[in-house]
Amino acid sequence: MNAPIILLKEGTDTSQGIPQIVSNINACQVIVDAVRTTLGPRGMDKMIVDKRDKATISNDGATIIKLLDIVHPAAKTLVDIARSQDAEIGDGTTSVTLLSGELLKQMKPFVEEAVHPQIICKSVRTAASMAIEKIREIEIKVKRDDPGEQRRLLEKCAATALSSKLIAHQQVFFAKMVVDAVMMLDELLPVNMIGMKKVTGGGLEDTMLVEGVAFKKTFSYAGFEMQPKKYESPLIALLNVELELKSEKENAEVRVDTVEEYQNIVDAEWNILYQKLEKIHESGAKVVLSKLPIGDVATQYFADRDMFCAGRVPEEDLKRTMKACGGSIQTSVHNLIEDVLGKCKMFEERQVGGERYNLFTGCPQAKTCTIIMRGGAEQFIEETERSLHDAIMIVRGALKHDSVVAGGGAIEMELSRHLRDYSRTIAGKQQLLIAAFAKGLEVIPRQLCENAGFDATNILNKLRHMHARGGTWYGVDIDSEDIRDNFEACVWEPSLVKINAITAASEACCLILSVDETIKSPSRTTNDGPAPPRGRGRGRPM
Repeated sequence: MNAPIILLKEGTDTSQGIPQIVSNINACQVIVDAVRTTLGPRGMDKMIVDKRDKATISNDGATIIKLLDIVHPAAKTLVDIARSQDAEIGDGTTSVTLLSGELLKQMKPFVEEAVHPQIICKSVRTAASMAIEKIREIEIKVKRDDPGEQRRLLEKCAATALSSKLIAHQQVFFAKMVVDAVMMLDELLPVNMIGMKKVTGGGLEDTMLVEGVAFKKTFSYAGFEMQPKKYESPLIALLNVELELKSEKENAEVRVDTVEEYQNIVDAEWNILYQKLEKIHESGAKVVLSKLPIGDVATQYFADRDMFCAGRVPEEDLKRTMKACGGSIQTSVHNLIEDVLGKCKMFEERQVGGERYNLFTGCPQAKTCTIIMRGGAEQFIEETERSLHDAIMIVRGALKHDSVVAGGGAIEMELSRHLRDYSRTIAGKQQLLIAAFAKGLEVIPRQLCENAGFDATNILNKLRHMHARGGTWYGVDIDSEDIRDNFEACVWEPSLVKINAITAASEACCLILSVDETIKSPSRTTNDGPAPPRGRGRGRPM
């Protein structure tokens, strides 16, 4: 008898075959159960407390999954698809997680009955491509040449995205604001040109949209209050220069023999500072912004000459000001010609709640805006920011790809009917697998019903009946515990959201089903004993 060949280190955990695939599917189900109840307008919120006892309240699938410290390698796949959906589309993160979990759940019996995973994967890919073709076939195109119609579409898409968020009761107010913000951008629609600022206090309705750049007043020295707080058509100097006297660094040593030599050194430092300030003043700039500190001497100097200054401006705000007002960030004051200075129609400092904000409006160079959010609790404002980001991404996507479908489970039920009808026309295992995929798509309307406390079985039966009779856009009516034509009810979503969700969910399903073995290396502490203690240098023990 031959001796067994040992390839792996003792203690290495290996598991393979059907039990391993089933184990991975079960792990993904746990993740899905964590976000299941957050779907839809009646979805619940989750409170996640991290290691530092910081509480986050959210019903955004990507945020919840990101904050969960998931260690299971297969379950991390769902984290990745939720993040990719959030980065690419901005919304639909809970849907894509639910969809992938339900597809795995529907395929689990076939795995247990020894159907080869590659056959399952082939059917899943076929069903996904058919579903995407069907979406492209029935999606509604919006006329771009009609601005009024286009704006109505964008507002409805934003309102649908916000309907499942914490700020749903103010969705009309915020939908208009989000559309206004996106319409201010240029053709490329760069999201980073929409600034998000949070000010605690006030109500949600106090949230305002600034057509330009706004940032919080930075730390200032004495003399700041004497500076003017409003300018019309000022020149703006953007600097990365320190304008204050600093003590020497790196233990610098200067040896002097007489008091006069010491005085010369002090005078030279002051002269260097005053030369910098004079050059800035001579450039004609009325507003001076610097990433580095502006000291008390410089603050008083600018105040005496009716100039405004702000030091320690965050780099993100400085760059946004540069893109909006023109000019460039200078690391020296020796070449402050008019070409490198920014311009805007109006600069003013305004009180917003308990904070003071610097506002630049009428920026000629690039189109930009800032949303200053108000609200009570800090967690509430943070969730408002996440909700508005999702809505902005949805409006941006709808502007780029001008086609929509009905939400509220309508498109999923239509795709489910289409795939079920197709499955009856083919033979073999693929018939059962595509029918299982079709059933998996029904998880969205079913979960919408369950989260609202409705009888899911009854409403799904009504929806199947209506879609079989040609009611393409019939979905769940959350308001009256029934079904309705959600396209007529203006529950609209960009078709891109659904296409991306189905693609990502089917890819994740195939990825998890194709893994039949996991090899986990032993941790160092279990087999080799605890790691040796660190020495104190030169090999000495502790």
